[in-house]
Amino acid sequence: MDDVAPHLDDHVQPFQVEALGVSGRVVRLGPALAAVIDAHDYPSPVRDLLGQTVALAAALASALKYDGVFTLQMQGDGPAGLMMADVTSAGGIRAYARIDAGRLADDPGAGAPVPALLGSGHMAFTVDQGPQTERYQGITELTGATMADCAHAYFRQSEQLETAIMLAARGDGPAAAGALMIQRLPFSPEQSEEDAAEAWRRAVILMSSLTASELLDPALATDRLLYRLYHQDGIRVTAGRPLFQSCRCTRERVERTLASFPRVEVEDMAENGTVNVTCEFCRKEYLFDEDQVAALYAE
Repeated sequence: MDDVAPHLDDHVQPFQVEALGVSGRVVRLGPALAAVIDAHDYPSPVRDLLGQTVALAAALASALKYDGVFTLQMQGDGPAGLMMADVTSAGGIRAYARIDAGRLADDPGAGAPVPALLGSGHMAFTVDQGPQTERYQGITELTGATMADCAHAYFRQSEQLETAIMLAARGDGPAAAGALMIQRLPFSPEQSEEDAAEAWRRAVILMSSLTASELLDPALATDRLLYRLYHQDGIRVTAGRPLFQSCRCTRERVERTLASFPRVEVEDMAENGTVNVTCEFCRKEYLFDEDQVAALYAE
């Protein structure tokens, strides 16, 4: 029998702790994240931060009811000035980072990866449910040293439920990432505001006892992880959902994109008579010779 290293299952697991008045979800990513990240030659700090971006996007998306695509985008003036991840309502994930290798420091500072890599900029959440629906978007400045700090800043500034988030990713070795997010539910009329606040503090303290290594440990099953944290308060899990790598690029979409540009601009892209378009997400190449370029504008 082959000795295969264990890996995290790719899934999101919702749960509730009714005694503490919280709902939450755990995201754990292994092979699906590797399929997303390994198509690129990212340095370790970028792999780490992009893994956290994907885990955060999956956690946020799982808290919404939508039929389409949820996109999380971080954009700044740093050497890794763009990080983007999206999650379909079916659980398909994809992501990429745009980096300036010449500006990327050898050691960007693991303690403050957001200002070191992304710099100053903004975080944007977008829900796109198709051309016949209105897109929802939330934007906030990148505030804090870590990706979790930025997410907390967004929720503090928004009108959404009080939220606590933990993120972890592995930049070296096999790709892995995880997220644990809890949100405070409205307290019942039978409960005092002081008791509800104390229950929320307890939920956050228990969440904070989880370590990054535990969140990324494939030997620690998700249900066992949650049991360790909240078993004294009566945790209840609901149906989970798998996550998987899925790029939505197709030749037809690339053709439509090229045809939206003036023909002379597309022809100027050609090298040795061939236009080469590479998907930023999965790195798949689409080649168009002179006749195929001409066919784009035939009508």
